[in-house]
Amino acid sequence: MTPSPRTGGLTRRHFALALPSALLVSGCAAPHRGTGRPGDPIVLTLLSHYASGELKQALQGPVDEWNATHERVKVRTKAVEFTDLLTTFMVRQAAGQGPDLLHPYCLWNGQLVRAGVLRPAPAERAEEIRRGYSAAAVGSSSVGGTVYGYPTEVQTYALYYNRRLLREAGLDGPPRTWRELEDAAHRTARRDRYGNTLVQGFGLSSYDDSTTVGQTLALLNAAGGRFVSADGRSTAIDSPAGRAVFDLEHRLVTEGASAPGVNVYKAFASGQVAMVISAGWWTGSLKEVMGTDYRDVGVAPVPVPEADGRRATLSTGFMLGVNTASRHPREAWEFLHWLNSDKAAVKSGGKGATATRMSALQVSVGSLTGRADDMSTLLKAGADPNLRPFLDALAYAVPEPNGPGAQAAKSLLRKNIEALWTGQQSVDEALRTIRRQVDQEVARSW
Repeated sequence: MTPSPRTGGLTRRHFALALPSALLVSGCAAPHRGTGRPGDPIVLTLLSHYASGELKQALQGPVDEWNATHERVKVRTKAVEFTDLLTTFMVRQAAGQGPDLLHPYCLWNGQLVRAGVLRPAPAERAEEIRRGYSAAAVGSSSVGGTVYGYPTEVQTYALYYNRRLLREAGLDGPPRTWRELEDAAHRTARRDRYGNTLVQGFGLSSYDDSTTVGQTLALLNAAGGRFVSADGRSTAIDSPAGRAVFDLEHRLVTEGASAPGVNVYKAFASGQVAMVISAGWWTGSLKEVMGTDYRDVGVAPVPVPEADGRRATLSTGFMLGVNTASRHPREAWEFLHWLNSDKAAVKSGGKGATATRMSALQVSVGSLTGRADDMSTLLKAGADPNLRPFLDALAYAVPEPNGPGAQAAKSLLRKNIEALWTGQQSVDEALRTIRRQVDQEVARSW
């Protein structure tokens, strides 16, 4: 789902390289690309990262439904692994072989818009998107106030915790403030007599962007801060809120409550991490991996600095948009409307309940969309209660900044956070370095 742990940030160097794996795509059987003349249907290509397993099957279901009920316009899916997706967009576009429909990670939208790949949504569709989705989802799918597509998978961040580990430490519930978070992290952390970590109190991890950057930005948003300025031209993390987050993480590491070298995905599932901030996609994976031990897993909102603080967290996501090079944009937007806004009957939620096909698709694989009405319908009957905090967070989540230099800025942020955790930089040095490096990146003329 959202990049974690599959995300591995792509650098600008990767954008220029025609990696062979990025050109290997798979698709379902469909007619050749047509002209739209009688007897020769239009065939739209949709390129996503839903390359295998349940994701591929979940997308193929509604595509097959569309193809079975529409004679003139057909859709063919193609897919690559997430780590190749941005490169594939760029390489195929440069070669004049770009797909009609794109399913990008919203972090890349600024770059794709600057490169002339994404087509703005028509006024009617843009208004439909603004009305139907949470503010965070609309923000992720927009660049400079212009909507470029339908939000699909939307991930908000919350605090996962192990009930058993908290209970054994004498705690009756998850922390609500940073002071409680630190206390719980120290009380649940355990080491052997040689100093080796047995249980990480709070799961800082350098394994991937989701834990290194994602949880740092979730805490930053909870403190009322932000990573980059509103205009996207400079960093804003060197602030009281940013300093407070870095001080918190630095203390957790230096005082032994966190061990960033641990793979938090494996460690939490095996009961070796008491708490960690991550995105909602993880619930499905944990349920599958942990089996009956999943009953120990709880989810709560991201703690705030003070008890009376206003809730906020991070949201990330994907969207479906139309290529500027598509020869059939009207038909492409028609399909996206059908998939993302047209309501169909669903089994969840009782008699007569309806939801969009994309929302039903996401819930079937343990994820969410930014349509709160759909999510309330689909999560009513028999859904995992651990998804509810992620749904509630749609109302107060802050989208990842997605300017043209967003991916490079995120990679630089991750590098400096890890330098802080490993003692290579102090809090002051890390904040200064991030300000210098990220300002240079986001302010450049793209």
